[in-house]
Amino acid sequence: MEIFENLSASSRQDGGELDAYSRAVRDVTEKLEPAVLSVGVPGGRGGGSGVVLGLDGGSATAVTNSHVVRGLQRAQGRGRGRGRTESNGVEVSLSGGGSFPAEVLGDDPPSDLAVVRFEPEEEPPVATLGDAGNLLVGQLVVAIGNPLGFQRSVTAGVVSALGRSIRGESGRLIENVIQTDAAINPGNSGGPLADASGRVVGINTAIIGGAQGIGFAIPVSGTFRRVVFTLVTEGRVRRAYLGVMVQSRPARSRNGFEGGAGVENVAPNSPAERAGVRPQDVIVGFRDEPVRSNDDLLNLLDASTIGEDAELRVLRGGNEQTLTVRPREQQE
Repeated sequence: MEIFENLSASSRQDGGELDAYSRAVRDVTEKLEPAVLSVGVPGGRGGGSGVVLGLDGGSATAVTNSHVVRGLQRAQGRGRGRGRTESNGVEVSLSGGGSFPAEVLGDDPPSDLAVVRFEPEEEPPVATLGDAGNLLVGQLVVAIGNPLGFQRSVTAGVVSALGRSIRGESGRLIENVIQTDAAINPGNSGGPLADASGRVVGINTAIIGGAQGIGFAIPVSGTFRRVVFTLVTEGRVRRAYLGVMVQSRPARSRNGFEGGAGVENVAPNSPAERAGVRPQDVIVGFRDEPVRSNDDLLNLLDASTIGEDAELRVLRGGNEQTLTVRPREQQE
């Protein structure tokens, strides 16, 4: 083909001619983007993103990051106590237009989750939750948010790894996070990470400074649902503390347990140390429940276990042992 023929030829494609990858990203964007919001201060730029998860009597409830709302409150010189905040100066803006004052119902630094409630003029769409437990490495994911003040930005990539641990702004480890190469920048925090069906499988939370293509999202799981429900109903999450750093690992005992929470280290003078837990132990049971992963253990360490003696079953050297532990309340 001569150069002039090539220059004059039309390369315009009909919408139906998009490749499968582009169609998938576009479908997710059309479905999810109206439920994404910017979280900021009144009259100022946004500090992060969020996503609407529920409607109730004219109010909309959205999830974002704890570090987003706390950062906005610090920027205004406002303290943050336990429980609900009566006046916190947070404002949300919907992708379809309109900004509204929002109440922070509660936030939880250990999970880096927060919940806000606001009263929009018109009901926004509600995002559908998926389950990060169904994700596979290499699977397509889409991130939507407001990076660096550029609202309604869409990026796509894959799940790079699962089961990562990162240290949140509170200094505590956040377990089982999703690693993705979908571009995430400051301002994406609190926004959704979705699968190809438009279901929210994670909440974008962090990037590694100086790195490219490495972002992290809090997984949508049983723990996620429990934290959000508790923040809505109680304003804070009470957790039991053992004092162990654990990592999910395969384990097999003579009694047939498969999988467990492998103990990486034990904090000095912690409930676990006093109970006799050692590094390299694999926790396979707590109370009467099996523990097949660190997520199982975290789910079991709720407020009802604080200050109560409980059986802790561990696998040590191929043999199962039963210890007695008394968890205490985890402090911020």
